[in-house]
Amino acid sequence: MKVKVLTPTNTEKGSVELPKVFSEPVREDIIKRAVEVVQANRRQPYGADPRAGKKCSAELSRRRRKYRGSYGHGISRVPRKILSRSGNRMNWVGAFAPGTVGGRRAHAPKALKIWAKKINVKERRKAIRSAIAATVVRDFVEKRGHKMPASYPFALSSDFESLDKTKDVMKALLALGFKAELSRADDHTFRSGRARLRGRKYRKKKGPLVVVSDECPLLLSAENIAGVDVVKVSMLNAELLAPGCVPGRLTLFTEAAIGRLAKDALFTDTVVVEKKEKVAKDMPKKARDKDARAKRRETKKTRSQSRKAKKEAEAAAAAEADESSSEDMDSSADASGTAVAE
Repeated sequence: MKVKVLTPTNTEKGSVELPKVFSEPVREDIIKRAVEVVQANRRQPYGADPRAGKKCSAELSRRRRKYRGSYGHGISRVPRKILSRSGNRMNWVGAFAPGTVGGRRAHAPKALKIWAKKINVKERRKAIRSAIAATVVRDFVEKRGHKMPASYPFALSSDFESLDKTKDVMKALLALGFKAELSRADDHTFRSGRARLRGRKYRKKKGPLVVVSDECPLLLSAENIAGVDVVKVSMLNAELLAPGCVPGRLTLFTEAAIGRLAKDALFTDTVVVEKKEKVAKDMPKKARDKDARAKRRETKKTRSQSRKAKKEAEAAAAAEADESSSEDMDSSADASGTAVAE
């Protein structure tokens, strides 16, 4: 399948052959599963305080004639705390147990719960291929509610990746015929309920997805356009291509991104991996230990030899000093004997 390549000024630059990925059968069930996995892995664990509802003293004796005991009063065995008393009569209030005011929850959410889900690698890749294939089928894109020009599907020229100003990106999208789509994505509705209190006040629509080949200025320049997402082709996932598990998002691939999709065989079972130079493996632990012991022995031997040489040098210096002192004494004795003889 061939598609036209359009420049930011909506002039045709040629055509490009789409890789085999775009011919994949659309499997909505697999796409839904992959999207749910992405959403589950993004969830943040939450839970109640382990001591919530357990911070009061609500222990009572159940024995006869026991002070502060609940036996014999015709009341249930619910844990109770004492607010006041009059002699041996206590003003009890149920506490600690589930169903009591201020008590613990029977099954409170646990922070240790694992929300993450797993998916087979081949299944995830197939889901992404299916979602990519749905982006070039007009029926799927229209079903999602996108408003697209009559020339869609088409590819963008690689010049699009070098746009570094938001106004230039907006100008290019308007020139390509996405005015109605951008105005649709800019609209939002108010969300009711708890979500409004949790930072999700507005319900926003998803607009065009722009897929680039690698790091480029467009990743930042299109960041603040409502509904528009820009992503590297290697970072595509099922949720970006099929928000809400519904395939057929309006997606614009750059020519370079399509080239990389074909060259690197992305999201297929035969992924091309660049060959790396072989690096010698680290020395095994036994060999490392043996080498370290040999070095320690050598160091010890060198130190002992240096100490021995130092001692010998000191002994030789002391012997020389003794000899010189004895010679001085002999010469002084000879001199004194000569003086006496005279």
